[in-house]
Amino acid sequence: MQLHLDEISRMVAKGAHAVLLLDRAGWHTTGALNVPKNMTLIFLPSRSPELNPVENIWQYLRANWLSNRVFESYDAIIDAACEAWRNLIAQPKTITSIGMREWAHIGQS
Repeated sequence: MQLHLDEISRMVAKGAHAVLLLDRAGWHTTGALNVPKNMTLIFLPSRSPELNPVENIWQYLRANWLSNRVFESYDAIIDAACEAWRNLIAQPKTITSIGMREWAHIGQS
């Protein structure tokens, strides 16, 4: 997680500030993290998956490419997950629509 925060921090424009919306997974909340000065972490309430857009992404992946299947092996599961992910990233507008929260974009174009 520290490497992830450091990479995001490096990509933030000079003079700008990043805000990350995170669930309360242990690796997000550990006191061992050194949060960069150009970043603020905001934590979602516990047990509130409906507020976490990534949960909707997982639901979409399952509903469209991973549900109602029997996998022959662990490798078949990994292959199916990778294929589902490639299918999804080929649809950036779909990702945006799944993750969009109108209340988070008020006053922005």
